[in-house]
Amino acid sequence: MEFNMQNQPRSIQFKSKNLTQPGSISSIAKGQVFLVGGGPGDPDLLTIKALKIMQAADVIVYDYLITDEILSLCREDAEYVSVGKKAGNHTLPQEQINQLLVDLAHKGKMVCRLKGGDPYIYGRGGEEAQLLAKHNIPYQVIPGITAAAACSAAVGIPLTHRDYAQSLQFVTGHLKKATDTSSDTNWQSLASANQTLVIYMGIIQSPEIKSQLIKHGRAADTPVAIIEKGTRPDQRVVIGTLNTLDELVQTHQIGSPALIIVGEVVNLYGQLNNGLADQQAEQELARLAIEAQINATQITTAQKKAKQEQAA
Repeated sequence: MEFNMQNQPRSIQFKSKNLTQPGSISSIAKGQVFLVGGGPGDPDLLTIKALKIMQAADVIVYDYLITDEILSLCREDAEYVSVGKKAGNHTLPQEQINQLLVDLAHKGKMVCRLKGGDPYIYGRGGEEAQLLAKHNIPYQVIPGITAAAACSAAVGIPLTHRDYAQSLQFVTGHLKKATDTSSDTNWQSLASANQTLVIYMGIIQSPEIKSQLIKHGRAADTPVAIIEKGTRPDQRVVIGTLNTLDELVQTHQIGSPALIIVGEVVNLYGQLNNGLADQQAEQELARLAIEAQINATQITTAQKKAKQEQAA
């Protein structure tokens, strides 16, 4: 089964105004690096702190997973450096990205290292932080919503549920080196029953993932979901079973980024996805949020005016 987002809620686009003046933070944070989680792709899911850094940084070093909508919220006159990586196609090797952050900090720049999801969950933020620490460069990590949490919520699949899953595991389908093999993976643990398994970047390895999980005891008819471009307007969801995982990838021509969820919680998709708020409800929430912002501004203005009158 395949589902798309043609009739589903789309991200609400607000006309953004800077939350901070570009010079106010960057003047204090010269020579610092901020490892910023850009979330799963929907700009509405950025944290306020992430947005503040994005609007103040001198340099934006970003991955290919960062959408144009998110980049448009960054400081307009910043320097933009793309270091995107796809399978078999790396703009810069990771070691050079690490060194680039060091070099920019040494030049006195405030650097926003903008990553998809969360920097410390399959984002290689740990590797970048290690080199920054080695060179005594001050840095901060700004967490982002990781794909597993965001994509599952966006389509109505809870990762844990008392009736279906008592544990949860995240794993990456990417091997660190070309010489690494599936024998380096604890498949016995990953194939345990009564748990949800979330696989990042596992599309290319889907035949091996299917084979090894079934070989190590996971039932062939275990439900699976593939979420492509989760939380974005062109999001797609494909539902099937473990023994057809690689066929689903080929039949539906799944592209990147995509997430694989393995476990009985996928059975809740039909029930919970149908209960998600529709576009009209989301637009109403946006209207109420804007009204609340206007009211807050009016109250603040009135308070300032009252203080001025008292002072006079």
